[in-house]
This record gives sequence, structure tokens and C-alpha cells, in this order.
Amino acid sequence: MCAALLTCAPVLATAQPTDANPAQLTHQATDQAARSPNATPPPAAPAKPKRLASFRDPDDGKLDASTWLLDRKGALPVPVIVTEPAVGYGGGLALLFFRRPDGPPTRTTASGQVRPITPDIFGVVALETENGTQGYGLGAVMHFRQDRWRYRGLLGRPQINLDYYIDGPGPTRQIAYTIEGTGSLQQVQRRIGEGDLYLGLKWLYLDLQAQLDIESDAQYFEPREFGERNSGLGLLAEMDVRDNSFTPSSGWIGALEGVSYAKAFGSDTVFETYRGKLFAYWPLADGRLVLGGRVDVRAAQGDVPFYMQPFVELRGIPAVRYEDRRTAVLEAEARWNLTPRWALVGFAGAGRAWGRKAGFGDTASAVAKGAGFRYLIARRMGLYAGLDYGWGAEDEAVYVTVGSAWR
Repeated sequence: MCAALLTCAPVLATAQPTDANPAQLTHQATDQAARSPNATPPPAAPAKPKRLASFRDPDDGKLDASTWLLDRKGALPVPVIVTEPAVGYGGGLALLFFRRPDGPPTRTTASGQVRPITPDIFGVVALETENGTQGYGLGAVMHFRQDRWRYRGLLGRPQINLDYYIDGPGPTRQIAYTIEGTGSLQQVQRRIGEGDLYLGLKWLYLDLQAQLDIESDAQYFEPREFGERNSGLGLLAEMDVRDNSFTPSSGWIGALEGVSYAKAFGSDTVFETYRGKLFAYWPLADGRLVLGGRVDVRAAQGDVPFYMQPFVELRGIPAVRYEDRRTAVLEAEARWNLTPRWALVGFAGAGRAWGRKAGFGDTASAVAKGAGFRYLIARRMGLYAGLDYGWGAEDEAVYVTVGSAWR
């Protein structure tokens, strides 16, 4: 208060009774205050806060979460809208946090190619569906020393109600079951030299209890297929030359991995799983059109628990609907960039499962297709998000897609 009085004193001291009108008094007082050597200028009006400034791109003024996620270190809430036919309708929420690794945002390969370094991602998720499926978990994807080291970790507790399908002569048999417990994935990769090849080690631990809804259905399984504790160590090799790991527009990523589940690693049963994948992207028409192709092959052998067999994974086909000891999937996708922000997506694919139930030539391919849209929600990260609607011969579903739909 004393400071306020001292600031006003020069003006008050020059104020004299006068016949001038109020406007003139104001003008005179202002002039006198300006001429006074000890005058303190009136405080500036406080700036009005820019609402939602963190969600506007300074370049085009469009809705964008880059500043909020990278500079303000805010969370990206992702609604989990579950329409998966295998578990019914449901929902949940995921919170994703992004952090830029220390150092430059890019690295240069030995051949002079510039590769982006993906921000670190931390997330938590919880969901529930109408058939009683529920789960929660947390995870992280991190990069160290200019992307020389990569880490991926997941920890969750699911309770999933599913159906196991036995196709054959006559009607298809559906066997309802529930798996419940905890799971953990820990994976570390190291880049070899200054190229794009990564070699890694992964540990997958699942402590799950599988229970059939109808006890008599156990006649369709071997006792060893109900192994509760599955602990496996694996090796993987990955080549990644994509221009962006969230929503690629060019380049490709290929990976091979094998995981061995053995009693020495703490597993109840002994078996192995394998996977080979290749995702490729081609920009056309000056980048307005991006074509993508996916090849995904998986296999398992040994005393494989029935709930850990490979299955055909395609938008529009219920999860675990087609599963066996071997699976193969081919899928194509096209993204048409209507504007710098909005894009349309179309996709189609086919998959087949074979091995124990039937041979490759004795099973038909499951075909699915669909369409969707994308919005560039974080321009500085190249991250698109949107909805996909897919359908197959037996069912249909809507998917919330953040980044690429291919994992």
C-alpha cells in the first residue's frame, strides 16, 4: 500500500480546484504526471491468457498437441473405445506422456541418411467390456544415447473372457474360457554401428490361470495346454528405415524374433514362438498418397498353451477367431492426404491359420477390409489419429487408431 501511495503522490500534489470539466482535469493530470521527474508510469494492463494456446499450431493455427506433449509435457488422453467382437463393447482410457530424449532430435547414419529419434513414451491404461473383460497396465518406450539403445517395457493385469474355436466337419464349436493373472514384457535393443540394424533381447513373463466355462470342454485339450506360468527369453533383429515411427510415409521396418519358454527360465511348459514381419511404405503423387504393405508370419511349436497360439490379426476379424500353430497375414493400406491435416484411409487384407487343426491347403483365408479417416494431431511428431471401420465375413468393428494400425 505504501508503494501505491508514493506512486500517486506527484499527481495528488498538483491537483488544484478548478472550473475545468472532468475531461480537462484528466488531461491536465496526465500531462503533469508525465512532466514530473519522479513520476512512475501506471502499471501495464495484465496480458490476457491465451486459452488453448498449447493446442494450436503456431504455423497454421490448427488444433495440434505437439506443444502440449513435447514442451508442456502434458498427457494425451486416448479414449479406448472397444468394439472388438471377441470381447464385446466397452471402453476405457489411456494416458500417454511424451518426452524428448536428450540431444538432437535426429541422427545421421554412416551413409548420410537422417533418421528421426522418436520421443520417449510413457502410458497407463484401464478398460472394461460388456462380457466382463477388464484390465489395467502401464508401459514405457525409451531411447538412449542418440537412439543407440532402445527399451520397451509393459506390465499389466488382465482378465479376459474369450472363445476358442474348433472348425471342422459340421458346425463350428465355440469353447468359452477366461484367462486372468499378470504379464510383463521387458525388451532391450542396441543399434549396430551407425546403420539401422538393431539386435535385442526380450523377456516375456505371463502368470495366467485359464479356466473353461464348461468343465467338460477340457476333453478337447491336452492337460499341458493349461500351463499357468510361461516365462521365455528371446532374441530379435530389427531393421528400421522408416521416416517416422508413429505414422510412416516412406521407408520400411522388418524384424525377426524367436522366444524360448523353458523350465530353466521359470516356465511350466516348454515351447517356442517365432515371428517375422515386414511393413513397407511408398509415397506417391508428391506425398499426397501413401501406399503401405504388410507381411506378418507367426509360428509356435512344443507344448504351447492353447491361449498363446498365433492368431490372424486383421481389422474386421475378431481377435483369436482364427488361431493355430502357424499364421500368415497379408494386408495393404492406402492413405490419401486430403489436406495437410486430414486424410482418408482404406485397407484390405487376408490371413490364414493352419498347423494342428488342419493343413495349409485345407483351410480358407479370412478376408477383411475397411476404411477410416486420420487427423494430424501432433505435427512435430508426425502423429496421426482417427477411426477405422473394418468388416469381414462374420463380423464388423470400429477401431480408434493412434499412429499406425500395424504393430
